[in-house]
Amino acid sequence: MLVAVPVLIAGLVMLVQGADRFVESAAAIAVRHRLSPVLVGAVVIGFGTSAPEMVVSAIASARGEVALGVGNIVGSNVANVTLVLGVAALIAPLAVDRSILVREGPLAIAAVAMSAAFFFNGVLARWEGIAFVVAMVVALGLIIRGGLDVEDLTFGDQADERSQRRLVFFTVLGLAMTVVGAQVVVWAATEIADDFGLTGGFVGFSLVALGTSLPELGTTVIACRKGQTGLVVGNLLGSNIFNSLAVGGIMGLVGPGVITDELLSGRGSVLMVVAVVLAYLFASNGRRLNRVEGLVLVALYVAALVLLAGGTEEVDAALAL
Repeated sequence: MLVAVPVLIAGLVMLVQGADRFVESAAAIAVRHRLSPVLVGAVVIGFGTSAPEMVVSAIASARGEVALGVGNIVGSNVANVTLVLGVAALIAPLAVDRSILVREGPLAIAAVAMSAAFFFNGVLARWEGIAFVVAMVVALGLIIRGGLDVEDLTFGDQADERSQRRLVFFTVLGLAMTVVGAQVVVWAATEIADDFGLTGGFVGFSLVALGTSLPELGTTVIACRKGQTGLVVGNLLGSNIFNSLAVGGIMGLVGPGVITDELLSGRGSVLMVVAVVLAYLFASNGRRLNRVEGLVLVALYVAALVLLAGGTEEVDAALAL
């Protein structure tokens, strides 16, 4: 245990840094080869925020740790719209653009509801992975058709040939860091679960998901302090779309199997839907998220941790007292 905790932290740092480096460098190369800036922007904003969850969940499911991977998806989705969004609203009330309520909001609810329905029976099948991928393609098309704002995304088009080689190098380096970091995270999370008698699903929901959500929390806090709150809600809802569909799809294709944590697949799936619907309702109320609503969202995250803790008979007995 003394080894697993610092190893988990180191793995998360490597994972997040590597994913960020990989996505930005790969996007820059794509723009140089004249791929659509809108498509590239969607990849940067969507897959960029979900890359850590995607690699961790894929490796976990390939190793037979389906509950850990699903816990990461459910935990990241819940953390985005409760902890991260709640902290942001506590710092400064968030204005919500109408287009977010019309586009990203309903898409996020549909994506989360789909993943909850698939996880609820405790099994992730390969056909469900295929359905996730198809839904992701449809959602991506709707996002692009809706007019993604990529004017502020710059990838260094004016750089020379040496810069091109640097981009390739950082793309490969970022990919390697992401894969190695994810391997380390999965190993450490499994060790921590065994040492503390916790389920892999709960460790994925709590420690791993919180670790992969820290970049969103950091950038959201910075944006709020600078008064740049306009895109916060949309970005977090967008992240949930990619987490649910893209990450769920990869898991279903790479390593379908049984979700061994019944609390996660049942109670966790319901909590995930409740969280995103509640966040959407708060955002729709006067198109603002105030501090009271932010406090409620943070409290919901804490409640979710308590309700899903462990998934063992001992924890259930303690909660029943």
